[in-house]
Amino acid sequence: MMKYFKHFKLLGICCLFPASIFAQTPEINPNNIAIPDSVKATIEAVDAVFSNIEDIRYTAKVDSVWKDLMKTSLANKSYTDPKIDSLPEIKKTVSTDTLKARLARLDAKTPFHISYNESLEKVINYYLQRSRLHVEKLMGLSEFYFPMFEQELDKHNIPLEMKYLAIVESALNPRAKSRVGATGLWQFMFTTGKMHGLEVSSYVDERMDPVLATEAACKYLSTLYGIFGDWDLALASYNSGPGNVSKAIRRSGGSKDYWVLRDYLPKETAGYVPAFIATMYLFEYANEHGYQRYKPEITYFDTDTIKVKQLIKFDQIVEATGVDEDVLTFLNPSYKLDIIPSIERETYYLRLPVAEVGKFVANEDKIYEVATTQIAQAEEELPKYYEATDKVRYRVQSGDYLGKIAGKFGVRVSEIKRWNNMRNSSLRAGQYLTIYPKKPNTEGVVVKKSSKTKRSGKKYYTVQEGDSLWSISRKFTGISVKDIQEWNGISGSNLKPGMKLKISG
Repeated sequence: MMKYFKHFKLLGICCLFPASIFAQTPEINPNNIAIPDSVKATIEAVDAVFSNIEDIRYTAKVDSVWKDLMKTSLANKSYTDPKIDSLPEIKKTVSTDTLKARLARLDAKTPFHISYNESLEKVINYYLQRSRLHVEKLMGLSEFYFPMFEQELDKHNIPLEMKYLAIVESALNPRAKSRVGATGLWQFMFTTGKMHGLEVSSYVDERMDPVLATEAACKYLSTLYGIFGDWDLALASYNSGPGNVSKAIRRSGGSKDYWVLRDYLPKETAGYVPAFIATMYLFEYANEHGYQRYKPEITYFDTDTIKVKQLIKFDQIVEATGVDEDVLTFLNPSYKLDIIPSIERETYYLRLPVAEVGKFVANEDKIYEVATTQIAQAEEELPKYYEATDKVRYRVQSGDYLGKIAGKFGVRVSEIKRWNNMRNSSLRAGQYLTIYPKKPNTEGVVVKKSSKTKRSGKKYYTVQEGDSLWSISRKFTGISVKDIQEWNGISGSNLKPGMKLKISG
């Protein structure tokens, strides 16, 4: 597939979209517009979002819309609001009378309270002066994601316009991650995702799974609407939490009008609903503003899933099916290491274009056999599987310091200190630290988890459907495929469900 957008320059501002939406900013002429300090900081922060993207021609095929996005260097930013009412005067792209009429039509057909006010007008006009190329790219991505969003929203009786929330949250990037750890299309924090069934392990982050995350977002939005009975307040509480919205209602004297509550909400939430409305306006009136709606050559409903029976790597899937590597990554963003694991009592799915699904299913046994053989022959040392909530014991090495250890496990220094009741940052070689890791790394670690089998004494494992020697070895600390083969007198890799294997000698 050919690329058609590679480099985007936008004069970004977060009250319109979060930083993750905006790419690099153009040179700003200070004689034309005054930019507040808070906005300048935001502009500098978003410069890296698409810093490694090359220039693209308009004439390229549109199926690269998402492929190109997935190659970008993702920025770790979260939504912030630089105070809408303090923005400078913005040249009007749409007249006030026209805007009032269009907002009235949106209000009539949606359950959101959409009415004209000067702050909202400023937001919409400001955004309409941003990069046309980037907006059209988002519209191309929306052609893939929106049908799936709408299907799930309809199932949960949520307004279909709520699909625009994913643009405000993540710019339709399933691997988007904010500076505070919110992840995925719908930007779930770890705890909130866990509450809604989104698991995170060393191999998989279900917050990045478009289908699972969308289902979880719908359940969460339904819960929020059940609390407030108002979709504007459900939106606000999605950003700041229902507790902050409830406090704002009390402080305002009981008002449930979002525009009244804005002054009582956290500053990062004050522009959230306006950003959502501005996004909705832009997409609903794209034709009137001359935006081109590019359509990708593949849609969500042109894909299907296959239940994975054993561990397999992305490069092996590419070799077996011929699927484009970038398309495979785009369709399966939740697999952090480009590996689909095989874990007892866990089920994982592979999403492919329909044509490649047929190839995979027709040659399934051979594909798994080759994959198992390749991994066993290479004796690859891939990361052990553990859930992100697993507690590990780390033995401090000479030259270690808290920042280095924090980076190794994807956690913060303050968390390590809290978990270990540390009053300062002093460490000594040989000292043990308790850590709850957020990314795969097992060097120097003793995993403290009851499901792991000790190597002392004779232990046996009963082979399950879909097991391989490699996947079984991954379930036990310090055990390799060769160990299992030697202990059980196995020369090949053929296993049968129900077979008992000795896993310690």
